[in-house]
Amino acid sequence: MSGGPPSLTERVTGLARALGFDRVGVAPAEPSARTRFLGEWLARGYGGELGFLARRRAEREDPQLVLPGARSILVAALVYARDEDDDARAPAASCGEIARYARGDDYHDVIGGRLRSLVDALAPLAGRDVRARSYVDTGPVMERAHAARAGVGWIGKNTCLIDPELGSWLLLGVVLTDLVLEPGEPQADHCGSCRACLDACPTGAFPEPYVLDATRCLAYTTIELTGSIPEPLREAQGTRVFGCDVCQEVCPWNQRTRRHPPADPLGLRARLAPRPEWSAPTLSWLLGLDEASWQHASVRSALRRARHRQLLRNALVAAGNQRDPALRPALERHAHGADPLLAEHARWALARLAGAASPTLGEEVRDDRVEP
Repeated sequence: MSGGPPSLTERVTGLARALGFDRVGVAPAEPSARTRFLGEWLARGYGGELGFLARRRAEREDPQLVLPGARSILVAALVYARDEDDDARAPAASCGEIARYARGDDYHDVIGGRLRSLVDALAPLAGRDVRARSYVDTGPVMERAHAARAGVGWIGKNTCLIDPELGSWLLLGVVLTDLVLEPGEPQADHCGSCRACLDACPTGAFPEPYVLDATRCLAYTTIELTGSIPEPLREAQGTRVFGCDVCQEVCPWNQRTRRHPPADPLGLRARLAPRPEWSAPTLSWLLGLDEASWQHASVRSALRRARHRQLLRNALVAAGNQRDPALRPALERHAHGADPLLAEHARWALARLAGAASPTLGEEVRDDRVEP
């Protein structure tokens, strides 16, 4: 780097870091092997009910169709998991597990506001009118593919983006712009021969390294799937009621000795910190939530992606795996309720409860592949 004034790329990425992001990179706004793989992935049937991926597939493969004339994609990453959040969690007995990213404020709001501020500053920084669009899981953009190309990290065997210092607990946002910015250098793949994530997946959702079958992934079945959870996957769900973190929990790059989130002077990470009610919610509380209570408890939360009915369905499966007799009244109430989806899952849970052996009452039953 010369001693002259900073380049436009340096000014833009510097502002992104000043806005609170932990990593920032630039990728060219063009198709890549990773974006083109989407068509093959969908053809294999791995997308399940994610029909929106197919409907705007062409745009996801080619950023030029999202913003004609785009030249660069700015990728910003924010760490969301902290050691102290894990240390503060309540015991897991008769509690449901929530994926770490969804325990606090909705990341769409936390990151989206910062990206809009960045977009607003692009024209003054460039000294001309600038065309730009920002997305946080809200548009036809393959964030991880562009993040890898920008050098923010590499895509691991569990399909998560991994930073060698920060690990994979990263939330991503992107800005497509017609500015010509200097692209970053992609990082080398450091997964090596490690199979920790592949072997620990509760449902065997990785048909091969670097490829995820969403239809078997608990993040899909507990959040995106609107109908009945396939019976072969229910026991492996354990007490998870929203998402799954197993493939990240076992990743060596996420071990506590490596996970040192940068300072958080603007409080973005603090907004993502677990709310008390969602750190380790009891299954009895979840099963008793009516629509109004759910709406109140999930204000400004990413949990709303699953909707109230799906959360109840997930909690019924978790209760069946927990086998806590204290949950029987709640299970029976749903088994005789008017909703056929919830009734079916409640009956399954009651059958599990009836088959529990006395010495292991209240103990979570796991698939042989669950424990990392």
